[in-house]
Amino acid sequence: MSSGRPRVALVLASSTGGIGRHARSLAEHLVKSGHRVDVHGPAATEDLFGFRAAGAGFSPVEIPARPHPLRDAAALATLRRRLRADRPDVVHAHGLRAGLVSAGAGRRPLVVTWHNLLMPTQARNPVLRSLERVVARSADVTLTASDDLTARVLRLGGRDVRPGPVAAPPLDPPTKTPAEVRAELGVEGPLVLTVGRLHPQKRLDVLVDAAVGWAPATVVVAGSGPDEDALRRRAAETGAPVRFLGHRTDVADLLAACDVAVVTSDWEARQLFAQEALRAGRPLLATAVGGVPGLVGDGARLVPAGDPAAVHAAVRALLDDPDAARTLAARGAEVASGWPDEATVAAHAAAVYAELCGTVAPQHQTSSSSGPSGGAPS
Repeated sequence: MSSGRPRVALVLASSTGGIGRHARSLAEHLVKSGHRVDVHGPAATEDLFGFRAAGAGFSPVEIPARPHPLRDAAALATLRRRLRADRPDVVHAHGLRAGLVSAGAGRRPLVVTWHNLLMPTQARNPVLRSLERVVARSADVTLTASDDLTARVLRLGGRDVRPGPVAAPPLDPPTKTPAEVRAELGVEGPLVLTVGRLHPQKRLDVLVDAAVGWAPATVVVAGSGPDEDALRRRAAETGAPVRFLGHRTDVADLLAACDVAVVTSDWEARQLFAQEALRAGRPLLATAVGGVPGLVGDGARLVPAGDPAAVHAAVRALLDDPDAARTLAARGAEVASGWPDEATVAAHAAAVYAELCGTVAPQHQTSSSSGPSGGAPS
């Protein structure tokens, strides 16, 4: 252990969104505080998030997003070889897929952050439930991004389960005026924005269906993912005023130009786009799922999941009442001011590492009756 700081291995599977961004932020702040950090994950994550640019080492380990016996075995062998060579003081895996491969690699101590819950169709799969249990019981410390994840890991037999805050990295200031953004997009009426992976969990089909009849408002969807083709077809068939922009790096500009930000997911923990919207002072409409209510408090309008009519009515109400939208946005910004920042999140993780490596006294662990504090984490 050099300079009194544990050497840390961060492990992640395929990611294009929140998990990768969180790991990048963690790596950067740990390096700044004197830790040696090595990141192990698919080569595409280095291309997308730039761990080496943050001062961390990076070695490709192709952990697939979904279970695959041959690819998982290859990833496990690669990770085990890398960890034996690097000899980290602590391994910190992010997500169930990375947690499973890291558990098999056998290096201790092992910290696993749970960012996501199995969706209902996944939870009916006995193989996935079994793998979930293995991850829960293999970690020396489990960090969870929301209260329901804490409860889930405890039910599965997790030994030391604690809240693990996840902060959205701050956006750069906008570089264009809202008028310039709207002109580039060809949007003349109100602009409704969502940003994220086009994945079934995000339930963007609900947003598409809700948008029917919103014209002259335009819904702008920034992101890519496996649902994109189906969503484009649905929008075309229903006549919904929805534009798909693909992956974007100008989220700050899009947020500054939007009238309402929307999250329609079936489940989220500490939803990153919701954080970005509230920090940017934009009115937010979100589904009341997972950790979202505890995250946004009274700083967002909440509706049930899977209900296009509720989304339609709530967004329409905000578009029709600018004063109410401004009041909601101001409350949201106030809520956001109390969230932990990236440096605080990294310091929390570093304290866990130090404890596991025997350099500080143990911290109080979560019981089944307690949950995340301080605006608990996705």
